Parts: sequence; structure tokens; C-alpha cells
Amino acid sequence: MSALLLELNEGLAIAWRAIRANKIRAALTMLGIFIGVTAVVLMSTAIKGIDNSLQNGVSALGSDVLYVDKWAWFSNDEWWRMRNRRNIDMEDYARFKELAKLPAAIAPVTNSVQTIKIADRKVENVFLNGSTSDYVKTTNFDFDLGRFYSEVESNGSRNVAVLGSEISTKLFPRGDALDKTIKIGPVNFKVVGVLTEQGSTLLGAFNPDNQVFVPIGTIFKNFTSRHFGTVTINVRAASPEMLEDTKAEAEGVMRKIRGLAHSEPNDFTINQQEGLTDFLDSITIVIKIAGLFITGLSLFVGAIGIMNIMFVSVKERTREIGLRKAIGATRRTILAQFLLESSVICLIGGLIGLIAAVLLSLMLNQFFPTSIQYDVVIIAILISLLTGIVSGLAPAYTAAKMDPVDALRYE
Repeated sequence: MSALLLELNEGLAIAWRAIRANKIRAALTMLGIFIGVTAVVLMSTAIKGIDNSLQNGVSALGSDVLYVDKWAWFSNDEWWRMRNRRNIDMEDYARFKELAKLPAAIAPVTNSVQTIKIADRKVENVFLNGSTSDYVKTTNFDFDLGRFYSEVESNGSRNVAVLGSEISTKLFPRGDALDKTIKIGPVNFKVVGVLTEQGSTLLGAFNPDNQVFVPIGTIFKNFTSRHFGTVTINVRAASPEMLEDTKAEAEGVMRKIRGLAHSEPNDFTINQQEGLTDFLDSITIVIKIAGLFITGLSLFVGAIGIMNIMFVSVKERTREIGLRKAIGATRRTILAQFLLESSVICLIGGLIGLIAAVLLSLMLNQFFPTSIQYDVVIIAILISLLTGIVSGLAPAYTAAKMDPVDALRYE
């Protein structure tokens, strides 16, 4: 064991001297693994950040919530068939609320797209969400300031609004939105609440951070007709275990409200988070595959570069190899020497790449969700060592099998 440790220590010392003697070449060799490891870590942190952001966004909407809608989310059904369905209106919602017994909360939702402004600041194409005071019971919203609009404000169609976090930041950079008056379209509204950051930028229109919430009667009064707009009925199950029973009851109640015969298909869809999650998962898988391909290609190119440089190093040090073998160095010793050299180069390049990737991730996190994981650090170090061993194996074997006489005569 002591002989093995001595041999390892000697091999490391020789490898370090070789690296110091050819600093520029070593630096250029490290560049390949530096780029590869940086790409691996950045891609891993970005994918994990995206996944966490999506999961947090879906969680904010509520995983135990059903959405009774005219349209199916992410469906392959012909859109024109769904277009010809009857709209779900407030009368349908009223009857549904009367007949359904299992849900913990039920709320109607309709939408409009408007421009929100105050003074010289404005945000265009904002998703305006109109519902009743029960809407907040169908979500997992938290509030940074204020509250959700009350039942009195909802029933009275008052001009009050709750802002998503992104909208609030854009209109009120100093965070003083509460009780301020904003203009939605041509109408003045009083801000009664501001949500904490809830969703993900990747959720698009589903992201509550980029929405404004007002009473549904206010939307019908100012922005859209109750006779032409369609309503979505949000239904929250009493518990996740009750979700399927609640869904079955909701389907039966809606068929009764619609007056559908037993043989007639549903002219509505009951959407749920599972559909959104599956769609988002498919996006994440595509990103992961693309990321693995890019990072794998980077590491492959880096490994080829290291292998070429190590072959050059072996060729330049042929006489040294012959001399060491002549005084008793074994093939294993020469093999270990060059494997250690390539591994040390890769490890140094990998550690520098890891540090660079972490710093870049922290910078990117200001604009794009990232998440640094401890396992990524370990994987990056292991990838560096593995790349060094794999890329150095062929040059090291070439050096180890040299004939000492031929090596000493090499010029």
C-alpha cells in the first residue's frame, strides 16, 4: 500500500511539473473541459430551475382544482367542434353551485385583455380575471399587501382590483400599490391587494403574477357582455383524495344542466392540472434532451482536444519515457503518470468551469429561473475526472507500451 501511495504521489508531482512547464498548452487543454463542464452545470441548473418554477406555478393554481370549460386544454380534438359548443354562462354557474354538493369552493371566471396604467406607466395586454370573492378559495394565493376583494365588493360589482406581483412591480416600482387608483381601459379602479410571487413566467396566461383580478360583474359592466362571453367554472375538491369523485359529480351536474341525453357526448370539458402538468412536462423533456445533446457534444469536443494534446505530450517526452523505463519504471507507472496528468488537467478545468457556471447561474437567475443543486457539483467533478481518464487512456497506453531502447534513440 505504501509503495502504491508513493507511486501515486510521484506521478502527481511529475504531472504537476509537466503542467507548469507548459502553462499555455495546459490552459488551452483545460479550455475544452472548462466549456464542457460550464455547459453541463448551467444546463442542469436551468432545467432544475425551470422545473421548480413550473411546479411552484402549478401549485399556486391548486392541484385539486377542476375547470369546467367550453374549451379543452391542450387537446387534439378539432377546435371547430369546440367552437360550436354552447357557451357556459352565469346561469349555468348558478345552477351548478346549487346542485353540486362535493366541492369545497366554486367560482365563475371570465377574462378580458386590457391595458393597465397609472400616470405615465402602463402595461399592455394584461390578462384581466373576473370572478367572485370565492375565487381565492380555489387557489393557494398569498398576499404581499392587502387582501382579495370581499363578497360585498363582488356582489356590488365594485371597481376594485388585486394585482399580480409582476403587474404591481411594473406599475409601482416602489411597492406602494395599496389603495392607489389605477386605470383599466377607460375605468378607474382602487387597488385593494397585491399578490406575492405565485407562478412561473413559463405558464403564460396561467401565470397569476401577470394578471389583474376584479369582480366578475365589473368585467361584464365595463369590458364584455355577459351574453356573449363564456365562463369557466372553477371547482375545488374538498381534498386531493376527493378529486375524482368531485370530477364525476361535476360531469353529471353539467350534463343535467345542459339537458344532454344519455347517448349525447359532453358539450363541455372538465380540465384539471394534470393536463397542464403533462404539457409542461413534455416541454421540460424536450429542453432536457436538447441540453444533454449540447452538453454531451461540448464534452466530446473537449475530450478530443485533451486526447490530441496528450498525444503531443507523449511524443515530446519520448526520451523521458525511455529513460524512466530504463531505470526500472513499469508500464503501470508510465500509464498512471499520463492518466494522472490528463485527470489533473481536466479536474482543474472542471473546477474553474464549475465556479464560472455557478456565478453565471446567479447572474441569469435575475432574468431566468435557475436552481443550483449539490448533486450537480458532485456530478461536475466526476465528469471532469472521467473525461480526463477516458481522453488520457489512449495516449497513456501508447506511452506505457514504448520500448525503452527505441524511446532513448528517439530524436
